[in-house]
Amino acid sequence: MAATGHREKPPRDEVSLNAIHRETIRKENRSQKLVTEYSINPHRKSNVSCSHLCVHAVTGKPMAWHENQAESADENFLTIIHHTALEPTKKYTEPQTTSQEIGWMTQPLISVDRTDRRLNHHRHKTEITTYMEAAWRMKEQSVNLQ
Repeated sequence: MAATGHREKPPRDEVSLNAIHRETIRKENRSQKLVTEYSINPHRKSNVSCSHLCVHAVTGKPMAWHENQAESADENFLTIIHHTALEPTKKYTEPQTTSQEIGWMTQPLISVDRTDRRLNHHRHKTEITTYMEAAWRMKEQSVNLQ
């Protein structure tokens, strides 16, 4: 084979692997940020099936100092909790997903009036339908007796 100018790299030793590892850790530490304040995400979509107030208790850190939780609840926190418990039609003015479009309008488009003959076509027994019903019944009985 002719030489193509392609050299194979020698295997890396422990020193170069350790330098690569240190550089990777230094890059990760530059982009990380320590979060010390926690709150509820106001943009989180709540569970639709939960019709009552859905608050899941999370225990505090074991060595952290916690004051009385009932006194520390502020109005913003309570409004977020109550807002997440609402149904989607009360939260938003229009459907947020295509799945929500089905059943979004729960009010009937027209009033339900059972006396209106234009929309309610009830079954009526006339002379012809009564005669044919009796004829079919006789035919069925004659077939079953044979």
